[in-house]
Amino acid sequence: MTAIRVKICGITSIADAQSALDAGADAIGLVFYGHSPRAVSIEQARAIAASVGPFITVVGLFVDADESYIRDVLANVSLHVLQFHGNEAREFCEKFQRPYMKAIRMKPELDVAQEINKYLSASAILLDAYRAGVPGGTGETFDWGRVPNESARPIVLAGGLTPENIASAIESTHVYGVDVSGGVESSPGQKDPRKVAQFIVNARHA
Repeated sequence: MTAIRVKICGITSIADAQSALDAGADAIGLVFYGHSPRAVSIEQARAIAASVGPFITVVGLFVDADESYIRDVLANVSLHVLQFHGNEAREFCEKFQRPYMKAIRMKPELDVAQEINKYLSASAILLDAYRAGVPGGTGETFDWGRVPNESARPIVLAGGLTPENIASAIESTHVYGVDVSGGVESSPGQKDPRKVAQFIVNARHA
């Protein structure tokens, strides 16, 4: 059985990045969305990305950002993967010569397979909880039974994941990877090293 991949998102400091790495995270996420309490500046992001070494994936999260802003970030921050969390079309996601992950918010009426098929060039599809007007970070789960058993692209599960529910989430969905932010924090934007470590242990033993 393939080991689950774990991304710790919303990293705002070198210390939090290091604790995620020490706990065994495969990837960290940097949020370039000003309305988020986990947003980082280009300067912060550059320092964090430079601190993690060559064998950790650094993901940059954007929400309907201007192309010029994304290119400015890419010129200054060593990002390996882009994560698009808004209403970006496939053609926009493909512009930046980087692997990308497209987030899909699980609206009740959404045809998940049809939506995934719009982004066949994505490295993965991230499925997140839906709340009107909120692009992510809601702390809410969705019905994991809606995660497709077979998908044209690898699936990353997000939305309300915690150390307490991650094993059940993985056992219910058999996804490629999981993505957590608020569920391992002591306060918005501040990771709790103990929660991060427990989350990863529970995920890997699911």
